[in-house]
Amino acid sequence: MKGNTRKNWFNVFNYTLMILLSIIFLYPIVYTFSVSFSDAGSILAGKVILLPKNFNVEAYKAVLSDKKNLTALWFTVRLTVFGVALSLIMTTLAAYPLSRKNLKGAGIVLGFIVFTMYFDGGLIPNYILLKNLNLLNKMGALIFPRAISPFLMIIMMTYFRGIPKEPEEAAVIDGCSNIGAFLRIILPVSTPIYGTLAVYYAVSYWNTFFEALLYIQESTKFTLQLRLYQVLNVVGDSILSHMDVASSRVIITENMKAATVVITIVPIICVYPALQKYFVKGATLGAIKG
Repeated sequence: MKGNTRKNWFNVFNYTLMILLSIIFLYPIVYTFSVSFSDAGSILAGKVILLPKNFNVEAYKAVLSDKKNLTALWFTVRLTVFGVALSLIMTTLAAYPLSRKNLKGAGIVLGFIVFTMYFDGGLIPNYILLKNLNLLNKMGALIFPRAISPFLMIIMMTYFRGIPKEPEEAAVIDGCSNIGAFLRIILPVSTPIYGTLAVYYAVSYWNTFFEALLYIQESTKFTLQLRLYQVLNVVGDSILSHMDVASSRVIITENMKAATVVITIVPIICVYPALQKYFVKGATLGAIKG
């Protein structure tokens, strides 16, 4: 009886703590949504607490009327799609061979890869390298330097090691090449790990800011995060110039900031639920098997 009572109290404590943490984490997002759909008077009066007041979409009209925002959104979408595709391919090409125990020198190669997790060439050498490769002001400057994440590569390698070897060995005995065995045996059962890594890489590319700030000078190739930084720190005169006088009196900077933040976070938020089941399974298996 005492054990059951303690367990019940422990469950109550856990549920209460999780609910409180969820509220703390979700409230800023809910508040941002509410501000983006509220009118100027309600925001200035401090009436917006949880739900929108005097619902309107003028802020979104203002933000989406600026071609720079749409250009940044389209560039970030392309960056994320191409970046995730290349990263998954490159990570696979590194992880699968290293997961085979019969690969000579695998430990040495893995040691060099792990070394890069702790030591880096530095900001200036990286900039000089990209400049010499003629990658400045190009999408490649935001993709190639981080096409492979050593941490994610190790997770994928560990996942591959946990797959039973018998089906693959049988396929090789029947005359299947190593590439064919991977495509026919390993790849079909690796959906969880690819879903997991796709989420990690997608979030990384979608949130690209510092690299874009360093390597991109052309405004047509600004990422959405860099554009958001401009909107949050610079008065949106270019946005207001697209609006008529009546609308400009309704919109204030806070509306536009909130609307820009919402446009920035909604696409990547929508990606996670679709891959959540793969994310949990892939991260768990890739982390504990070896």
